Amino acid sequence: MAETIHKVKIEETVSRSVEIETRIKDEPIVTTTKAPEVILATDCGSTTTKAILIEKRNGSYRLAARGEAPTTVEAPAEDVTRGVINSIAEIEDITKRTFIRDDKLIVPREGELGADAYISTSSAGGGLQMMVAGVVSQMSTESAARAALGAGAIVIDSLATNDRRRPYERIERIRNLRPDMILLSGGTDGGTVRHVVAQAETIAAADPRPRFGAGYELPVIYAGNAAARPAIEQTLGKKTALQIVDNLRPTLETENLKPARDAIHDLFLEHVMQQAPGYKKLMTWTSAPIMPTPGAVGDIMKLIAKRNNIQVVGTDIGGATTDDFSVFRADRNNPESEQVFNRTVSANLGMSYSISNVVASAGLANVLRWVPVMEDERILRNQIRNKMIRPTTIPQNIESLMVEQAICREALRLAFLQHKEMAVGLKGAQKSTSFADAMSQTVKEDTLVDMMGLDIIVGSGGVLSHAPRRNQSALMMIDGFAPEGFTQLAVDSIFMMPHLGVLAQINEDAALEVFEKDCLIYLGTVIAPVGIAPFGKPCMKVKFQGKEYELKSGEIKLLPLGLGEEAEVTVDPTRKFNVGEGYGKAVTKKVKGGVVGLILDARCRPIQLPASQEDRVKLLQIWNKELDIYPEN
Repeated sequence: MAETIHKVKIEETVSRSVEIETRIKDEPIVTTTKAPEVILATDCGSTTTKAILIEKRNGSYRLAARGEAPTTVEAPAEDVTRGVINSIAEIEDITKRTFIRDDKLIVPREGELGADAYISTSSAGGGLQMMVAGVVSQMSTESAARAALGAGAIVIDSLATNDRRRPYERIERIRNLRPDMILLSGGTDGGTVRHVVAQAETIAAADPRPRFGAGYELPVIYAGNAAARPAIEQTLGKKTALQIVDNLRPTLETENLKPARDAIHDLFLEHVMQQAPGYKKLMTWTSAPIMPTPGAVGDIMKLIAKRNNIQVVGTDIGGATTDDFSVFRADRNNPESEQVFNRTVSANLGMSYSISNVVASAGLANVLRWVPVMEDERILRNQIRNKMIRPTTIPQNIESLMVEQAICREALRLAFLQHKEMAVGLKGAQKSTSFADAMSQTVKEDTLVDMMGLDIIVGSGGVLSHAPRRNQSALMMIDGFAPEGFTQLAVDSIFMMPHLGVLAQINEDAALEVFEKDCLIYLGTVIAPVGIAPFGKPCMKVKFQGKEYELKSGEIKLLPLGLGEEAEVTVDPTRKFNVGEGYGKAVTKKVKGGVVGLILDARCRPIQLPASQEDRVKLLQIWNKELDIYPEN
């Protein structure tokens, strides 16, 4: 099974490249001084460097070719530019054009040689690893974490005065982790300075050494109480590369993340990237600053949300981590309220190196509940153990594929739970409470994530982007995220969102055009009522293209609605279910199709599964058959 999947993936990639090249090879390149029209972009990942070629032909920016090669930041090469050149050499082979001369990119273009612009992102060497420190873990430390995560960093630890660790334990933690950078915050402007200065003294006592480079000082950003700046300067100024920016929390009711995020990007280029092997040379090639890969993905997410005025959730599930991104309105009841971006990194939830952590965190029973076979549980346990000890292998048969995709569902679910906990309003801020709120017996969810108002979920990562069938990707995302109401589904075709995020720095229109036409593969729309009812009880009636469908609780149905097609659908839920306008209220909307179609999901929210294994497996098989998930044996 593994070889078949791998061959299909390669054949699809090659045929797509050939098709693109055949379509454009006879079309002349129109040169203009207004904007770059031949653009090379690379993403230097931890293991693979991926390059894409974007060209403007007949007034439209399109993906022309793609290449990849192993990243060469480590021994024996220890020069990241070697991997960049090798990946672009693949593009040269596909297009029969020249972009490299004397081991250097030809930028700007010289006639038919080279490109107008070259841009890059990077997560090589483990990406940007940061520690954050604050006074109160639920306030300043949490704001610092949001600032770091939004800038594309991996937060390896968070320190706070109330984290129940002794000072020597914090010092040991800083020394052992050796972060690339530390972000320190705490206190409102004009407030007490004692606690944030104590955190600075802890950092100074640790005398931290960075991961890369033995002869430079660790960058520390101070974004706390302005009144404490002189004391912070005196404590850290001589021991670290200190940079002071505006306070993250100038008042309890406000959060100002942009200055800290900008400083993180600047120091990432000036300090961290300068020390990594080959990056100093690479920075002289690029037409825009190199960005951390997750930061670039976040930028393209924010851009599409802003341009289309929609609410977005994105996920990138990798081998070691799962990154979640979201853009939601600050006030879910006001369509004109400002959009709030959040990003989280679930560092121990991944599909290869961290797969054992997924099983341990979710529990084996939660993983096995998604496996639609009646095999002996011991065999299924052994399959999971084999994946744990051989994390880089791919499934060898259909049963192994089922187990891997079951684990993916739990990784998506757990990572999204963590994301919702981080994507919240400001803690510590004073809030007005009405008498009705005070008397209410229900606890209001504090998260900004509004699943009923969510417009689209975008999935990325090998297990989603390269699933043997797109229907499998759609169902994994539905089971993992449990979307509510009307939600569009899409996957990143070849993981080019980082390239497009950095491209947006120099040409937003080009980035959006390629994102829509070549990056996203629209799977379709899922309609999922919120509510719970016993299996077999009426859930909703759906009017679609002149026909009426009645779904009962526990059913799922796939209706044909192709890529680029739109249709009006009316959903009339029973009084126990809600599709956006309230329980029992009908909703009429236009929905978009995709390569999978229109999915009617009446499995309740949260998704309900039978208690007995036999009934559960039988129901899973019915769902899989309806959505054509796995081939018939």
